[in-house]
Amino acid sequence: MKGIWLENQHLELRNDIPLPAIAADEALVRVLRAGICNTDLELLRGYYPYQGVLGHEFVGIVEQGPDNLINQRVVGEINATCGHCRYCLTGQATHCENRTVLGIVNRNGAFAEYLALPVKNLHPVPDSVSTDAATFTEPIAAALEIQEQVTITPQTKVLVVGDGKLGQLVAQTLALTGCDLLAIGRHAEKLANLTAQNIATGFAEAVTDRAFDIAVECTGNPDGFAIARRALRPRGILVLKSTYANQLSLDISSIVVDEITLIGSRCGPFSKALKLLVENKIKVDNLIQAKYPLNEGLAAFKHAQQRGVLKVLLEMD
Repeated sequence: MKGIWLENQHLELRNDIPLPAIAADEALVRVLRAGICNTDLELLRGYYPYQGVLGHEFVGIVEQGPDNLINQRVVGEINATCGHCRYCLTGQATHCENRTVLGIVNRNGAFAEYLALPVKNLHPVPDSVSTDAATFTEPIAAALEIQEQVTITPQTKVLVVGDGKLGQLVAQTLALTGCDLLAIGRHAEKLANLTAQNIATGFAEAVTDRAFDIAVECTGNPDGFAIARRALRPRGILVLKSTYANQLSLDISSIVVDEITLIGSRCGPFSKALKLLVENKIKVDNLIQAKYPLNEGLAAFKHAQQRGVLKVLLEMD
C-alpha cells in the first residue's frame, strides 16, 4: 500500500508498504481522512525515535472485522493495550506497559491507505457528523481529558496558552464548563475564531501574573510554558498538553514554594468527543487550513510546518 514513512527524521512517500496484518481481535480499516498534528511534527523533529507510517487522527471504513462494523465509518483510540498489565487492570489502560500507539510507538499509523487497530478501540461515526469533522475526534478527546483530570467550575479562573490546533479545541471544550476563561496566542486571525464564540482572548500582555487557578500550556515551546507558569496563583495547576522535542528548563524552587501541581495530559474520551460533534457544540470547520491527496503528502507536511498554520488534512479517498 501507499503511505508516508518516517525513518531517521526523514519523510518518504512509499508505495511498497505491506498491508497491515490484523490479529484476531483487530479490524482492517481503509483510511478516508487523516489530520497532521503537532505530535507528528515533533516526531519528525526527533521527539521520539519512531520508524514507520505516521498519523493517528483519522476516519476510515472497516473492511475486515466484526459484521456490525463492516462498511461503517469509524474513528479509533490510538493506544492498543494488552489488557493484563497492572495499568490495564486498574483502569489506566492508556499507560499500558505493553501498548503500541498508532503512528507513534511500534504500530503503523493513519497516513496510509490502510491501518489496523483492535476492535475495542473503534467508535462508529454518527451519520450526522461529516468525515472532515470526525477527523477531529482524537484531538477533541485529548482536550476533554483535562476535565477528566481536574475539577473545573464556573468559579475557576483558567488560562489557555496557545491559539494553534489543540489550543483552539482546548479553549472550546473548557468554555463549555462556564469557567472564567482567557485564551491567548500570537495570531489575531486565529484568536478571532474563539472571540466569535464569546471566548475572551488576548496576547501575552493580557495575562496578569499569579492570577489564575489553572493554566493549560498548548504551545510546546519554552515561552508558552513560562507564560503559563507565571500566570498561576500559589497552589495552582499547570496542565501540559504539548510534547517538547527539546529540553525544557524549570525553576523547580518556585514550583516547590508555590506548591504548583504539574499535570501531563494526553489521550481522552472518544464517546464524549463524538457527542460534542453530534450536538454541534465544537466548531472545527474553520480550523481546516488545507487538504491534500495522499500522493501530495510531503507537500502537506511542508504546509503544516509553516508558522501559524492550523489543521492540514490528508484525503485518502
